Amino acid sequence: MPSIAIVTDTDSSLPLAIAARHRIHQAPMTVHFGSEVLETGIDIDDAGLFARIDREGKLPTTASPSPGKFAAAFGAAFDDGADAVICFTASSKVSAGYNAAQSACDEFPGRDIRVVDTLSLSMGEGFMVLAAAEAAEAGAPIEEAIARALDVRERTHLYASLSTLKYLAMSGRVGQMAAGMATLLNVKPIVTIRGGTLDMLERVRTQSKAWARVVELAQLAAGERPVERMAMLHVNALAEARQMEQQLRAVLRCPPEIITAELTPGMSVHAGAGLVGVALVVS
Repeated sequence: MPSIAIVTDTDSSLPLAIAARHRIHQAPMTVHFGSEVLETGIDIDDAGLFARIDREGKLPTTASPSPGKFAAAFGAAFDDGADAVICFTASSKVSAGYNAAQSACDEFPGRDIRVVDTLSLSMGEGFMVLAAAEAAEAGAPIEEAIARALDVRERTHLYASLSTLKYLAMSGRVGQMAAGMATLLNVKPIVTIRGGTLDMLERVRTQSKAWARVVELAQLAAGERPVERMAMLHVNALAEARQMEQQLRAVLRCPPEIITAELTPGMSVHAGAGLVGVALVVS
């Protein structure tokens, strides 16, 4: 049975310890402050990102991993003894990573590299990566590992509450006046993954109501079924993520281990500090 390595990008929100446990290679998203380029998970995390944004008063730009970064990850996987590679990229609807990974394959003629467009983001992508990694570890052939990942995508739900529209306003994605009115009215948008993008689902007044709605949406998604996997997502809001986790544990049949994951700079730069949410895979 060939050895299969798993590669992804840091938009998967996979904590570094979990990636290391499963020998998952992550190509880093980059954050650009002028001419300075910082690699997610290496040079910068969410805390460092927002400390600098607040200090400088402007947003950086971000970029998907280059073909060279994916090629480096593929090369490392083959050097570690892999016979084949499955590469999962953030949704092609919002990221150039899929095309970059496809280009990187040209550096390895004759090698078995499969590039999968997850059409997902954050731990929606991350859960697909974990499913494939576990399948590969169990000796599944490459087609089955990919099929298991795609099956997980169909059973994954993600809901998150934004704390502020300040950073979306800074990026120009909402108008300054609209952001100001939302702040005045204490409106908290709820986002989800829809059509391969992180999309606004609802607007809720007050943080407590937004959290209650996220919990309610997770309940509706699960129904009477147990939750197979769960991750708490946050941007500089670890304590708040723990609080929401307790609310979810009270109403859902949760797995024994719940992952806590930073959104990571490639996405958090737009969502803003204070985001709290949940990603879950229902059985």
